[in-house]
Amino acid sequence: MTGWLDVHAHYMTERYGAECRSAGQGRPDGMPGLPGWSVDAALELMAATGVGAAVLSISSPGVHFGDDATGKDAAARDLAAHVNDAGAHIVARQPARFGLSAVLPLPDIDGALTELTRAYDELATDAISLKTNYHGRYLSDPEFEPVLAELNARSAVVTLHPTSPPCWELTALGRPRPMIEFLFDTTRCVVDLALSGTLTRYPAMRWIVPHAGAVLPTVAHRVAAIAAVTGEPTDLPGLLADLYFDLAGMPLPVGLDALLAVVGPDRLLYGSDFPFTPAPAVTGLAAALAQAPALAPARLALTPDSAGATLFPRLHAAQ
Repeated sequence: MTGWLDVHAHYMTERYGAECRSAGQGRPDGMPGLPGWSVDAALELMAATGVGAAVLSISSPGVHFGDDATGKDAAARDLAAHVNDAGAHIVARQPARFGLSAVLPLPDIDGALTELTRAYDELATDAISLKTNYHGRYLSDPEFEPVLAELNARSAVVTLHPTSPPCWELTALGRPRPMIEFLFDTTRCVVDLALSGTLTRYPAMRWIVPHAGAVLPTVAHRVAAIAAVTGEPTDLPGLLADLYFDLAGMPLPVGLDALLAVVGPDRLLYGSDFPFTPAPAVTGLAAALAQAPALAPARLALTPDSAGATLFPRLHAAQ
């Protein structure tokens, strides 16, 4: 496992946790609570799993806790700046061990464009973290076009992350949304990006899809077949082959094989999902992945020929 790059690692600050709880997000997406996090705990787990570097991001629920009408834009802008500054500070102190995927205060477009520019030009972010939807608006929403256009202009690496879908109160059946809703919302988002033409309009963006592609490997050919009949002809399996996929969650015993039936091993990246996945589970899953025969051709470390080196050249150079 030595030298793996973790592209699905989260971080917390005390202020972020406090603002989540104050906004009624102390049990995010129906989970029991917000986990604790520290740099030391992250480094200890990285040592235990042989991870050489980790790209840090803020998880769901993100930083925008209300719609525009409730005046939350200013608060979201301020919180995005805080967590991005905190992440950049961690990277500055240990540039070979950590990278940053900066958060944006969407659906506030002006605030997102301002923070995107600051994240790249002042904080030297390695990537941008986007949620699958923002208060029920998916990334193909025409109002998000200026943000996607700027990300494309910068050839941005995007770490996609699921969140609760609209109407989750009906679909989750009282269970935590990460159980199944996260997987379906990732799938819904990527299918929509493909069928709407968003992926092809912005070809310079590099997308990292979480959780071994969620349900995408299973439904890709079905979506393409039905889309051909309904007037949205799209080679979804072909488009998926050009994306990248992290292995956070439970890719074993089934998900990994399904994913590799659609994409090549050169498109895989390791993901821990720490601290939302507890350290003992992360350690066990990493050990299982290290022994998985299907991963033998994959390059999960920051070697010159790896996906990680292609997407995160600064971290590759720092090793």
